[in-house]
This record gives sequence, structure tokens and C-alpha cells, in this order.
Amino acid sequence: MPTLTLAHSPDADDMAMWWPITGMRDPQGDPIAGELGSPVLDTARWRFDPIPDDVQRLNRRAIDTADLDITAISAHAYPHVRDRYAITACGGSFGEGYGPKLVVAASSPHASLDHLFEGRSPTLAVPGLHTTAYLALCVLLGRRLDTHERLFSEIPGAVASGEFDAGLLIHEAQLSFADLGLRPLADLGSLWKDRFDSILPLGLNVIGRDLDARFGEGSLAEVSRILRDSVACAMQRRADTKTFLRLHAERRPEWLDDALVDRYLDMYVSEMTLDMGAVGIDALTTLLTHGARLDLCPDPAEIHTY
Repeated sequence: MPTLTLAHSPDADDMAMWWPITGMRDPQGDPIAGELGSPVLDTARWRFDPIPDDVQRLNRRAIDTADLDITAISAHAYPHVRDRYAITACGGSFGEGYGPKLVVAASSPHASLDHLFEGRSPTLAVPGLHTTAYLALCVLLGRRLDTHERLFSEIPGAVASGEFDAGLLIHEAQLSFADLGLRPLADLGSLWKDRFDSILPLGLNVIGRDLDARFGEGSLAEVSRILRDSVACAMQRRADTKTFLRLHAERRPEWLDDALVDRYLDMYVSEMTLDMGAVGIDALTTLLTHGARLDLCPDPAEIHTY
């Protein structure tokens, strides 16, 4: 039985999608006791080994070594890996009029996005140069920005303490920033909608193009169908999904806030996550074409999904 590596970011939407085909694992990576510790869906001839990691590290791994069979990446990273990875129609996240937040400390003198970049270059913390948050901000401002990379979980504290003038927030901090001593200057998804009349692609799920060569014709499409079934199952069984997230709340205490988790899942595990369709492909094309024009990423070429 072939085992495929299935890497994902440690935020709630990525954690939620894959437990139906991996079984629920505890924070040490071991299957939990009981029936949910095993896959609840028929995975046919395949087994899936979950690998949670920071999305920028996954971006770099996909670009540098491409050693994962299936992995989450930022939409920004796709043109860098398109010769080795194909996009699955499921598993993506999209800001449908909302998205990453550019924030400052509550006491900051900066009153707006224009004010922040007026006169001098601010010190800006971003969760990675291959993240969509960084790309979208550059496109909206029309230029490459000088930034400082930090782990996504470190950015709120670093901005609140004054280490940086501003920071880009992804994952659940988009919703909880006010409790962290921060205030927003811009919602990139809202600005993107106003500028381009498009949703903002954020994360993608990609799969190795070599699966058919390694495991036989049709393997890539077969695995993609199983991944879609997993997303559908996780959406249908939300109570189990939230139970799984609470198992990991020692590392992510915000997952004990039931209302916050529901709100985040409503935002980023949607019908677009189940199948991005033509709308998602058009949104990706818009994002990456504008990024390529600024020489922030290679040309994405024509985008297809499995």
C-alpha cells in the first residue's frame, strides 16, 4: 500500500481538511484512541502521512526539494513549482472580500495604509516572502517592499511590542488581533475586491505531477478524488472536526474559542475549498499575472486543476 506524504499548515482550515483520510493524530503525531484514530473514509490503495508545518517552510520545501507528495503552499508559490506540482481543485483557501490584515500597535501614530508608507519605509513583518499576503500587498502598492520575515505566530507580539511598525497577519490572528493589542490598517481581501473585482486566492493544495509515472496511469486523478472526499467529510462532520482542533489547543489556545473557530472555518472552509472551479482559476490567474508583471513571481502560464 503506497504511503503519500500529506503536508499542511498548522492553521484550523488545513488541520480540518485531512483527518478523515489520515485519522486523528495527537500533538505528538500518534493516532488517538478509538475509531477516529483511523481513517473514516475508504482510501483505496493509499495511505496518507500528515506532516504539519509552517506554510513558508512548506513553500521553501516545495521550491527547493519538491520531496513531498502532497503539500499546502501559498498561492504565490505556485509559479515557482508548477513544473513539479499540479493544483488540486480542492483544498484551497480564498478571501471572498476578506483576507490577511495589515496591522499596527494600538498606540501607533499611523492612521492609514497611505500614512504608513508616507515619507519613509516602515519596518514591516511578513510571514514569508512566498506568502500570498506579501504578494498581494506588493501588488496593491505597485512595488516590491522591504520586509522582515517572521514566523506567523511571532508577528502579533513583535508588532505590539514596537519591534516593527506594522505586520501582516494570516491564520486565526486575522480575527483575534484586537485582543493582542493591535489595530487594522487594511484588509487585503477587501482592498483586492475593490481593485480587481476578484476574490483573493490565499493557500493552495498541490500534488506531485509524477504520481502517474510512479504508481500508474490515473493515480494523480484518483488521489485528487480522495482528497476532495476528505474535505467534504470534514465539512459535513464539523463537530468531529472541532473536537480534533481542541486536541491541539495546547499549542493553539484560540481553538478553545468555539465561536472563533466556527467563524474561521466558515471563512476558509467553504464551497470554494471543496472545488475552486473556474472562479478560483480566474482569481489565481489575476493574482499571479499581476505578481509576474512586478517580477515577484514567474509567469504562471495557463492554470489547470485536478
